[in-house]
Amino acid sequence: MPLSAVSIKNYRSVRKLWLPVEQLSIFVGANGVGKTNLYKALALLRAAADGTITRAIAEERGLNSVLWAGPRTDRKPVRLVLKAVFDELEYGLEVGLPHSYEIEVGVRQPTEAAFVLEPLVKAERLTIRSGGRDVVMMERNGPAVMLRKDKGKRESHEFAVLSSETALAAFRDGARYPELEAVRRELLGWRLYHDFRTDAGSPIRQPSHAITTPTLSSDGHDLAAVLATLSVIREDTTALDAAIDDAFPGARLAAGEKGSLCQMSLRFPDMPRPFAAHELSDGTLKYLCLLGALMGYRLPPLIALNEPEASLHPSLLAPLARLIASAAGRSRIWIVTHSEELAGHLLEEAGKRARRVIKSAGATGIEGLKLSGEFADDDEDEDE
Repeated sequence: MPLSAVSIKNYRSVRKLWLPVEQLSIFVGANGVGKTNLYKALALLRAAADGTITRAIAEERGLNSVLWAGPRTDRKPVRLVLKAVFDELEYGLEVGLPHSYEIEVGVRQPTEAAFVLEPLVKAERLTIRSGGRDVVMMERNGPAVMLRKDKGKRESHEFAVLSSETALAAFRDGARYPELEAVRRELLGWRLYHDFRTDAGSPIRQPSHAITTPTLSSDGHDLAAVLATLSVIREDTTALDAAIDDAFPGARLAAGEKGSLCQMSLRFPDMPRPFAAHELSDGTLKYLCLLGALMGYRLPPLIALNEPEASLHPSLLAPLARLIASAAGRSRIWIVTHSEELAGHLLEEAGKRARRVIKSAGATGIEGLKLSGEFADDDEDEDE
């Protein structure tokens, strides 16, 4: 059920955007144009799936910091609106075709029981495409939730959720609400990698528990287990060895179990001994994290990378582009970057041009993006 588009309204510098999501989506632009807001919007959608979106907004200094702060055309309360649209895949006649999930977050009204500046979930909606028409499978307005279960029967739940909760996370009966469960699991499967701690106290520099780990966690603390899973469990490190040699010519990575822990080390051709994780440079360790994120035993349905080039030597950008191009064959990849050089390598390796993020009249936009959600240069390519 791959993500095909994202709609963002009233989020920080984003007034209104409808973004198509491709197998590989690359966004490049200068500082201050709002690139990171595109990435953070994905993180908030994922937080809706585990019910933590209001907490995540509070941690961003609350709605006053999160809502669109530009000029407004009316005095109505502004709401943050996020929507994820999924490709229509054959999902079985009993279940139907997942189509979209939308959530609205706003401020407290005088009649609502909540803290004065608390972010509140105002509405949610899950729609599927069935029989050539849109069918609402879940609709939430305030504390009231309407659900359709098997055979389309409607049921209503009054005061079913608090304003700090999401219906998407609250109703987890996959047998009764399979479409809701499918979307929730899809969103929870996303992995967003913003940064990896590489200081001396970082958990990445420590051994991991010896547990088969197919996918790297968002903070990378289980990197040794991810790499050891490829070596010990899959017993095939051909692609991994080639990727290491591409980035660090002549180097050899070792990852395996030692008792109840997994450890890793990197041996360079000009050094007499291997270097353990706690001895590696920040840039080398970060690159290994990116490698683990993009080469895991099982990749998530969506991988989002925010400024993956940070702390990397320029010589690593071409190998990174090759890693990303390869991973795009197994997962949808979303990249936000400052680096024109990385964007150039991605064009060369994946044949995918970067979309330029711009700001006009204070609002974040994408150069060449039309209201239809298509790019003007795509039309030019078809003409050629």
